[in-house]
Parts: sequence; structure tokens; C-alpha cells
Amino acid sequence: MVVFIHPREEEITADVVNKFIKLHQAELPRYNKLKNLYESLAPILSREAKDSFKPDNRLVVNFAKYIVDTFNGYFIGIPIKVSHDDQGVNERTDNFLKRNDMDDNQAELSKMTSIYGHAFEILYQNEESETCCTYNSPMDMFIVYDDTIAQKPFFAVRYQKTDDGIKGLLFTSTEEVTISEGKDGLILSDNQARFYGDVPVVEYIENEERKSVFESVESLINAYDKSISEKSNDVDYFADAYLKLLGIDLDEEALQKIRDNRIINLNGSEDDATKLIVEFMEKPNGDASQEHLLDRLERLIYQISMVSNINDESFGDASGVALEFKLQPMKNLAAMKERKFTSAMNRRFKMVFNLPTNMEASKKDEWRNLNYKFTRNIPRNIADEATVAAQLAGVVSKETQLSVLSIVDNPKQEIERMAAETESQGTDYTVDSDGDFATGEE
Repeated sequence: MVVFIHPREEEITADVVNKFIKLHQAELPRYNKLKNLYESLAPILSREAKDSFKPDNRLVVNFAKYIVDTFNGYFIGIPIKVSHDDQGVNERTDNFLKRNDMDDNQAELSKMTSIYGHAFEILYQNEESETCCTYNSPMDMFIVYDDTIAQKPFFAVRYQKTDDGIKGLLFTSTEEVTISEGKDGLILSDNQARFYGDVPVVEYIENEERKSVFESVESLINAYDKSISEKSNDVDYFADAYLKLLGIDLDEEALQKIRDNRIINLNGSEDDATKLIVEFMEKPNGDASQEHLLDRLERLIYQISMVSNINDESFGDASGVALEFKLQPMKNLAAMKERKFTSAMNRRFKMVFNLPTNMEASKKDEWRNLNYKFTRNIPRNIADEATVAAQLAGVVSKETQLSVLSIVDNPKQEIERMAAETESQGTDYTVDSDGDFATGEE
């Protein structure tokens, strides 16, 4: 995937926008190929047809979808928790997240980045002048960075081809411009001021190379589809094998009786009988080689993609430590993606906090102090977590203690609820000799 770069000192003209639209369109075949793989429209379905008398099965084993959905269920199946130490900032941040249904928004962003290698989030103001955001695939959007060492976003474009030509929007750090196509080329018009302080389009990336999570095993997936389809063809071939009768001449009536009654009774002397051959025609059986190839391809697909095969029987018998080792490659993959997502979310909240309607001016830089908690979605032992949390009493803060519990979404809110219960019931939470939460009542 090519990163689009343009000199910062040059003006953003219609010709510049048109140049990058053409560069983006050159990337569309790759995006469509990845999208088709995810949607079970594999290359084997469009290959040249075989002769009509030959079996021509075309089976698609959708490893691409399995890899994307499994990895994203592990990475973001439990929503990202965003918090801030300042109660006022925390409440305003929560309002923004709830208003935009952020759990779903981020889940879709994560899925798109895994399919295409990157995806986009757009910030905009709704009819009530509230800041909103939504996800957008790279199929009709791109972002251009400047040529400085920091490679800061310079402008972004969202467009589509219509019967009247190209139509879309150009986003810069100060304005939003309408794109249309006239007889002499693209036209930029209807400028509207924007006050986010930056280009209101955030790019989320899967990795620095902007590669799909299954792109490294694309050839293996296609080879698996081809191999299992040929194996299915062999099954059909053996089911429809020809019966070979040598040494006797049968008329149509005799052949019909053999087909209908499934009985072969051939008359002749003993000498003639030894010359009769009745057997099915078979081609060499490569079943063992086919099975070995399929097993090898499947292992390589999971190994190279670094996404665990959670349907493997060994997962059910794995202990806590063994499970950690089995998930380690996927854990490493998720850690890299987490850093990229954190960077993108920082840029999002920097723009959100820049508007006085979202955050008072004195706290517009508090986006730097937001805390993001990513929780890997794996089976949890609540009893063990509760034991560890209880043992941390007096060793760490109450917020850190509660953050150990996967059932607690927001430690700050949980502390507030505990305090409210203490005040309303006249009780106080302590820890007994077993390390369990207990009231002060005897």
C-alpha cells in the first residue's frame, strides 16, 4: 500500500486532487480482491470451466473471514475502555462515546483495518452542533500526508463516481470543500469553515505496511480452495467410475438390466470365462498425498497469519499458562494493532477537545491524559481474578485493584457506586481474612 505524500508548501488545487484520485483508483483492484476473499468470492469461483463430462466442484473454505473475525473478536470483542482522572473530562468523554455508539464504531473500524490494512474515521457536526464521527472504508476515501519528517495529515478526499462525473468532499485542517466535475475537469467550490484544528479524517491502520491481516496467507488460502475442490472432484469421479467389461459383447437390453438390477451374470464356457474381465476403471488414488497437503496448508495458514485456530481440540484441554503460549502470536499481533489504534484515538480526541462545545478551553489538551484499556477477549476465570483483586487490597489503589476484574467495565464508576452504597446503607467495604470484600457489620 502506497502512502500518499504531497509537499506542504504547495497549494491544494483541482489538478492535485485529481492526481491523487487517479492514484487511489489504482489501489481499488487490491481492495476489491481482499473484500471478495472476506465475502467468500474466492478466485476459484471465477476460474475457467472444465469440460462438461468432468467433475468441476468449486469449494471455498473462508479462512479470510475466520482470521478477521477471530482476531477482532480477540482484539476488540471486549470494548475499549476510555477514562480520565478528572471527573469533568471523564463525563464529557463518556457523552461523546455514547452519542456516537463508539463500541460499534470501533469494532467496524477494527474489522475494516483487518480486511483492507487501513480504514478511516470522519468527524462532523450534526444538526444540534454536536460532534459526531463515523467509520469509512478505503474504497472511496484516502488521506494525503505532507512531506515533512512528521508526515502530518495534509488533506483528505471522499468521492464517488456518478453519471455526472466525480462528486465528493475535500477536507483540510480549516475547511470542507465540495468536489464536482465539469467539462474541463474537477471543480472545487462551496468552502465551509471547520474548527477541529486538523484534518477531520483519522486513519486507523492494521500495521505500518497497511497490510490486511490475511494478505500474507492469500496464496495459501487459494491453494487450499483448489486442493479441496480437486479432492471433491476425485470423490465424484470414483462415484461415477466406468464399469469395464472385456471379452463379451452386450446388447442394449443387457446393459439396461445391469444398470437397473445391479447384477452381472455372464454366460460362457469355463475357457471363455477366464478371458472375461469385469471391473471398474480407476485412476491412481492420491488420497494420502491430498490429505497431507491439506493438513500442511491449514497449519501454515494459521502459523503465518499468527491467528490461533481456536477450534483446535488442544485448546479445550490447555491450562492457563499453556493457553497463553498458544495465543502468544495473536497477542503480539494485537499489541502492535493496539499501539496503532491508540495513536489514532489520540488524534481523534485532540480534535474533539479542540471545540469549546466539547471541552472547556482550559482543558483542551487533556486528551493527552486519557487512559485506554484494551482487554483481550479470552475465557476468564472470575474466581481467580477476584482472589488476585482481593490480595491487592492495600497494595495498589482501589481503581487498579478493580481493573483486574474483567466484569468491571469502568473502575471509576464502580468506585462511585460502591461509595454510594456505603453512604446509603451505612456500611463500609473492608477485606476479611480470606481476602473477600465484606461489610463492617459483625
